Amino acid sequence: MSKSVCQEKVFESIFSTHAESLVNFMYYKCGDYPASEDIVQEAFGKLWKECAKVSIEKSKSFLFTVATNMFLNKVKHDKVVLKFARRGQSERSIETPQYLLEEAEFKQKLELAISALPEGQRVVFLMNRIDKMKYKEIANNLGLSVKAIEKRMHKALVSLRKITPKL
Repeated sequence: MSKSVCQEKVFESIFSTHAESLVNFMYYKCGDYPASEDIVQEAFGKLWKECAKVSIEKSKSFLFTVATNMFLNKVKHDKVVLKFARRGQSERSIETPQYLLEEAEFKQKLELAISALPEGQRVVFLMNRIDKMKYKEIANNLGLSVKAIEKRMHKALVSLRKITPKL
């Protein structure tokens, strides 16, 4: 009997192989660890529902595509929610003195600096620095050339160097 994603052992193997890197990838995109875990959980749920239609070889691609689409849908939804939330707050200031003081802490400023990077630069920077991935591995995962990865990393480092002296 041939192996199928619908087999529990195969599905568990796919989960153990790809879950951590997918959570990290989604965290790099959205900057919210619990949200990234939720997205990954939903992506694996969808893989389980669609297991008969997905080959083992295509499971990683399926998971990353589904998770990315879920993230993009979440961003669209959040924009709509934010638009309605801002309607009543146009004349009030959202930032309180307490918020400004908390923001002064080094770790928070660094996280803000990283999250301020364009998505492409942030993803490459975190995959390299957190996951310890080489440029070639990152290029393969993102479907880009090594040169594109080098350029994104260079731009990310230049941007962070401009911000870090202020920290």
